[in-house]
Amino acid sequence: MSATINLQDKVAIVTGASRGIGEAIARTFATNGAKVVVASRKIEGLNAVADSINASGGSAFAVAAHTGKEADCAALVEAAVEKFGKVDILVNNAATNPHFGPMVDVDEGAWDKTFQVNVKGYFWMTREVVKHLRSREAPGSIIHVASVAGIIASPLQGVYAMTKAAIISMTKTLAYELAANKIRVNAIAPGFVDTRFAAAVLKNDTLLEEVMRITPMKRYAQPDEIAGGALYLASDSASYLTGHALVIDGGMTIA
Repeated sequence: MSATINLQDKVAIVTGASRGIGEAIARTFATNGAKVVVASRKIEGLNAVADSINASGGSAFAVAAHTGKEADCAALVEAAVEKFGKVDILVNNAATNPHFGPMVDVDEGAWDKTFQVNVKGYFWMTREVVKHLRSREAPGSIIHVASVAGIIASPLQGVYAMTKAAIISMTKTLAYELAANKIRVNAIAPGFVDTRFAAAVLKNDTLLEEVMRITPMKRYAQPDEIAGGALYLASDSASYLTGHALVIDGGMTIA
């Protein structure tokens, strides 16, 4: 097999795709041949992304879904199959981080919401796609967007970091359990990326200075720089890669 990176004839679901990393991944997948189902809680932002992809010659379909709700996860996969006939690739990217501050100060509501979306949501989406792939006896690629926060100490983001560590663990176990079905499961662990999600750190001069201090490349990433990693993991060029957490952090975790 030649080592080409494209997603021709593949169908992908990307959650949290209305902006940021999810939008960049959806656009990159579409540019490289995939039909893309973009999902998020609110349809307005999604429609703009899907319309833009379609206007550029790609193929995209928007579905409003709250992945923190199990029924929405099932409905999303059903809608994707109804629209495009199948699903080959899942990118779990939708996440939340309602608590920014010392871990011991988190209230139960913020704790529960973070785990509901970031862990349960990833699991529910994965389970629905696995059911579909098994019913077709088809190979597949599942990609979890985790974070370096799940690998290193993450002051002020401790609860969010716990969910990302759980995602990396989930990735490894699912990769082992699903290998016999030819379903690959990998994760991406970005460092700091220029998104609205990271604004609490990147728009704070003191915190940004600390990020720059511990990052050898002395900058944060743009969403497209994370999307390239997702494209590789989704493609057949990564056919022998499973259970891996691909760190894309400008060297932060080696500093």
